[in-house]
Amino acid sequence: MPNLHDIERRINSVSSTKQITRTMEMVAAAKIRRSTERMEGALPWARAISDMLISTAPLAPLDSEPLLRIHDEVKRVLVVVVTSDRGLAGGFNSSVLRAADSLIKEKEAQGAVVDVAACGKKAIGYFSYRGIKPIFEYAGMSADPTYEESVELSKYIAPHYAEGELDEVFVVFNHAKNAAEQLLVMQQVLPINRSSYAEILGLVKAEEDIFLQFREKTGEAPAGDIDYEPDANAVMHWLMMRYLRNCVFFALLDSAAGEQGARRNAMKSATDNANEMVSTLTRVYNRVRQGAITTEINEIVGGAAALED
Repeated sequence: MPNLHDIERRINSVSSTKQITRTMEMVAAAKIRRSTERMEGALPWARAISDMLISTAPLAPLDSEPLLRIHDEVKRVLVVVVTSDRGLAGGFNSSVLRAADSLIKEKEAQGAVVDVAACGKKAIGYFSYRGIKPIFEYAGMSADPTYEESVELSKYIAPHYAEGELDEVFVVFNHAKNAAEQLLVMQQVLPINRSSYAEILGLVKAEEDIFLQFREKTGEAPAGDIDYEPDANAVMHWLMMRYLRNCVFFALLDSAAGEQGARRNAMKSATDNANEMVSTLTRVYNRVRQGAITTEINEIVGGAAALED
């Protein structure tokens, strides 16, 4: 059984750790509000630009925008992986990295070459350790992302997809469902996913067309009353570029909000565990101390009885 000094030193050590985890919990809680406000402020625009593109793309001329085309063969894929720069956030980063790794292996098994754009030091370290050199690396901005990151990626994606050098683009990140829960999202950016942001983020359930199997497939786009000003090429190109930038930037903002929530949960659990450990060690300390006192009393009583004899 450990002595009193060892137990007391352990209690002090755990108490010091508890102060650190409690402080980190409070810091993360303070940052949640700002990061969540940024994400919620960007959500209406993200939904609007996505819904507008989904509704207009089927009615646009097929040759109006190269980014609207679906390539016949998938030869090269880009996966944008969004993680945090720091750890101590539970399974926040590991879930994203596992999903991205699974997607990469799936596409490689289909014969495609996969490139990675790593946002966050955890993603950079993960892929670099496995011998995968990201074509883009963004570090030091996971808690406060900037729009310039999304612009740089969009300028790379747009011409490469238009020229056929990229066939699919995915973004993998954690959606901040609320302050205590994160939802893993694997969004297909190109070709355009018909699912709206509300469906992707779980805000509403996907609508099911129960009559789809009975509809006749004519191969023609339904007639619409959309007017393009100044022309379809300019409008669809503007929409596509905003759509690309928005997909990346919203993922960065959403991940930043989820990071703070995950860190607060992790630090709260660590603080609770530390409190429980201190209580357990205190009980052990009192038991050992009581045993030592009882032993000393027995020794005194035994010595006194020996003197009387």
